[in-house]
Amino acid sequence: MKWNSTDLAQINSFCKNTMMEHLEISFTEITESSLTARMPVDKRTHQPMGLLHGGANVVLVESIGSMASALLCDLQKEAPVGLEVNANHIGSTTGGWVIGVGKPIHTGRTTHVWQVDIYEENTRKHLSTGRITILIKQHKI
Repeated sequence: MKWNSTDLAQINSFCKNTMMEHLEISFTEITESSLTARMPVDKRTHQPMGLLHGGANVVLVESIGSMASALLCDLQKEAPVGLEVNANHIGSTTGGWVIGVGKPIHTGRTTHVWQVDIYEENTRKHLSTGRITILIKQHKI
């Protein structure tokens, strides 16, 4: 897999004025086969009982999958658009940071599918696993 950019500062600049910036999601690592981001577990990402909100996990899954697809696309000609996202929450946490690691399942011409696993940053406890399908939409000329 060949990314269009491996500059984390440039990738994180795409987060300005978005939900990712509001939730303080930042991309921390890019390898030949994965994209990793981190997100705080705090009042912005808690549910009423003080646990990490499952919806915040889904935001992290979609953010990683969408950015990963964008890094594979020619954004002058194509736009990655989320078609479907799901997640299974298998653990919980109340504070600190979580990391999400996204890996490709399929990177075709018109669709991409990404698997994103979310862990507590310090303990590596597995908290959630998600999958997102991305449509690679061609710009009309």
